Amino acid sequence: MNHTPGKQDDLVTRSLRSVWHPCTQMQHHETLPLIPVSHGRGAWLYDINGDRYLDAISSWWVNLFGHANPRINSALKLQLDLLEHAMLAGFTHEPVVQLSEQLAARTGHVLGHCFYASDGASAVEIALKMSFHTWRNHGKPAKREFVCLKGSYHGETIGALGVTDVPIFRDAYDSLLQHAHVVASPDARNAEPGESAADVARQAAGELEKLLQERASQIAAIIIEPLVQCASGMAMHDPVYLQEVRLLCDKYQIHMIADEIAVGCGRTGTFFACEQAAIWPDFICLSKGISGGYLPLSLVMTRDEIYQSFYDIDVRRGFLHSHSYTGNPLACRAALATLAIFEEDDVLNANRARAAQLTMALAPLASHEQVANFRHRGMIWAFDAVIDSPQAAATFSQRFFSTALEHELLLRPIGNTVYLMPPYILSDEEIAGLAARVQTVFARVMAA
Repeated sequence: MNHTPGKQDDLVTRSLRSVWHPCTQMQHHETLPLIPVSHGRGAWLYDINGDRYLDAISSWWVNLFGHANPRINSALKLQLDLLEHAMLAGFTHEPVVQLSEQLAARTGHVLGHCFYASDGASAVEIALKMSFHTWRNHGKPAKREFVCLKGSYHGETIGALGVTDVPIFRDAYDSLLQHAHVVASPDARNAEPGESAADVARQAAGELEKLLQERASQIAAIIIEPLVQCASGMAMHDPVYLQEVRLLCDKYQIHMIADEIAVGCGRTGTFFACEQAAIWPDFICLSKGISGGYLPLSLVMTRDEIYQSFYDIDVRRGFLHSHSYTGNPLACRAALATLAIFEEDDVLNANRARAAQLTMALAPLASHEQVANFRHRGMIWAFDAVIDSPQAAATFSQRFFSTALEHELLLRPIGNTVYLMPPYILSDEEIAGLAARVQTVFARVMAA
């Protein structure tokens, strides 16, 4: 990296003076670099000096097909000349209708209705409210409690924090929250010697059933990140857990909410993560990759019977939730362009070949003596650094991030968990370079 004082320093200074950056202790930027991005091309971000960084985490898991993708750009330029926005209450438009139809078709029309918002946490809020309101419309207002998994993360609005079990995000606002029941995670890392990931999944499902036996009449829904609990360190579980939960939800009459905000849109290997368990939940929350990483967009998909529970002449039985930019035409057009790329480029099959190639290139890390729990699902890779010193462990994430930047990589470990969630466009050369640089950065950080 070549640092030239002047324009870059000026932009950083202005940003630190006026922008409150997310998920950041701002004082850390007194020593940690803030990167002033100039532009993006493909898998790379470029700063004002022309230094580049391979976006190995897809800019917080949103960018599926590269920055400045020509096909998504073209679709948006056409939409700009037609309609930038119109309220979705009392109006409709072609992009939101097409998107809803195409997503419903991907579920075989089991989840045939889409409700739109702008960000993932808002989608979670919608699903939680919609679940409770459905039960209320069915004459069961006592069903107002929710269940989440240990280590789960579903967003940072008040309702979403209530079903989040990551202390650093939740604890400051604990007194504001309606607390959920927290049940065991099916995290495969919890396996005892001789146990399989499926064994752990079934044990976790057994704990859930004990709760439902006692509280089903008060519980509205359970919310799950299918296959991978991302923010808690990429905790991966066997698909059998989703099958068991689906059976329990049917047995005890509670809703199943699948938070596929991070794990949907092909990230785990199928378009919807739930497909790998051959089940459909009652609600699917989508955001992040659905617009290709271009524009804020989220949505909740649900079943016809839930939609029908609100369909009434009485306004009070309707779902009156709203957002100003609900179903924004530009965001929906970006999503349609994203879905078109999935079909035109046979992305899911192409990703299997990319995944096999990157997994092989990362193989030395899987057997590294300072690596535990090397794991992979679809287009997600993760491993845990084995660190003896508490002081070194406390600074590992920041040191890894800074060192990765020196090697043209954008990587942000979660605690001692290093993960990769790259866009679906890496070339053979980029795959080889990514794997080699990750190993180099890991060696440098662990030796420091």
